[in-house]
Amino acid sequence: MLHSTIRRHALLPLPQLHRIFFATSTSSPLSGGGTSSRDPHFMVEYLVNSCGFSIEEASKASKRLAHLRSTENPDAVLAFFRSHGIDGTNLRRMISWKPGYLCWNVESNLTPKFQFLRDLGLSESDLVDVITKNPFIVSLNVQRTLLPRLNVWESLFGSRELLLKYLRKQCWFLSSSIENVVRPNLNFLRDECDIPLERASLVLKHHPTFIAQNPNSLRALVDRAKGMGLTTRSRMFLWILHILFRVSREKVEAHSKLMRSFGLSNSELCTVIEKQPFFLTFSTDFLRIKMEFLVKNIGFTPSCIVKRPTLLVLSLKKRIIPRFQVMEILKSEGLWTSDDKLHMFLRTSDQKFLNNFILPYKDKFPKLLEISSAVAE
Repeated sequence: MLHSTIRRHALLPLPQLHRIFFATSTSSPLSGGGTSSRDPHFMVEYLVNSCGFSIEEASKASKRLAHLRSTENPDAVLAFFRSHGIDGTNLRRMISWKPGYLCWNVESNLTPKFQFLRDLGLSESDLVDVITKNPFIVSLNVQRTLLPRLNVWESLFGSRELLLKYLRKQCWFLSSSIENVVRPNLNFLRDECDIPLERASLVLKHHPTFIAQNPNSLRALVDRAKGMGLTTRSRMFLWILHILFRVSREKVEAHSKLMRSFGLSNSELCTVIEKQPFFLTFSTDFLRIKMEFLVKNIGFTPSCIVKRPTLLVLSLKKRIIPRFQVMEILKSEGLWTSDDKLHMFLRTSDQKFLNNFILPYKDKFPKLLEISSAVAE
C-alpha cells in the first residue's frame, strides 16, 4: 500500500516553494520473537558477532536497544541491508550512526524508502553509495520530509539530472530543514542583500551546501564581507560569500596583508576581490610567488593587476611561466612588439597563442614548440 502511495507521489517538476510544507519524520521501534534473552546486555554480544563492532562500540550502541529481548527484527534488518550490498564497514557505520534501525520493520520502513530512491533514478550501486555516505537519508519520512525536500532542491537546481548528481556526490544538504534553514537563507539573500533567487541558483548548482548553512552563520558571513569593505551591489557578491564560507578569516587577512605589501590600497584590494574572489582560495605562499613573478619578472604594475585580476587565477606553471619564456625568446630576436598588450599575451586562448606566437616561428625557433608541447603534456 505504501509502495503504491510513493509511486503516486513521485517527484513533482519545479514546485512553488512557498506551497511546500513538511514535518519531521518519526519511526516506531518494533521487537519480535526469534532468538531471545532476558540478559539486558545480550545486544552487546549480538552487535559484536553480527556487525563486527568492538566491545566499546557495541556497549554504546546497545543503550538504544535496551528494550529488545529478541534478535528477530535486527536479523531481518541486517539481512535486508546486506541483500542490497550494504555490509562490512558500511553496515557498521550505519548501525553505529543510528542503532534504532535494528528496531525498524523492513516492509513498512525500509523497503518503501529504498524503492522510492530507485524510482527517483538512482541505480542499485548509486543507492548503496548514497545511503552509506549519508545514512540519515533512511531516517527521513518519505512523504512528510524526503519528498518535499527533494522537490525544493530539484527546483533550485533546475533539473532532475543535477539533483541526482549531488545525491550521488553529497547529500547532507538534505539534512537541513527547508522551512528553518534553506528558505530563511534565500529570503535573507533576496530581501536584505538584493540577490534574486535566479542568481542564487547559479551558485547553488555548484555548491548546494552553501545555502544549507545555519542562517545565523550566513548573516555573520555577510557582516564579515561588509566589514571588509565589500558591497552587496557587486554581481559577484554571492560568489564572494561562498569563498568566505570556505576560507578562514586568518587566511583572508594574510592574503590582504600580502597584497598591501605589493602596494595595493584597501579600496584596490576590494576591487580585486569583487572582480576575482577565487584567488583567496590559494595558499598565501603560492599567491606570494605568483605576485612576485607578475610584478618582478614580467613587470606588471599593481594598478594593472587591479584592472585585470584574472592574472591572479591563471596557472603559473602551465600558463604564465611558459608564455613568459616564449616572450623572452621573441624579444631576444626582435619579434616582440606587444608590450602594451602584455596581459592579452597571457590571457589569450591556447589555440590563438599557438597560432599567433608559436607556429609562425616554429621552424626558425624550435624551442618555442618545445615549450608549447611541454605545457600541453
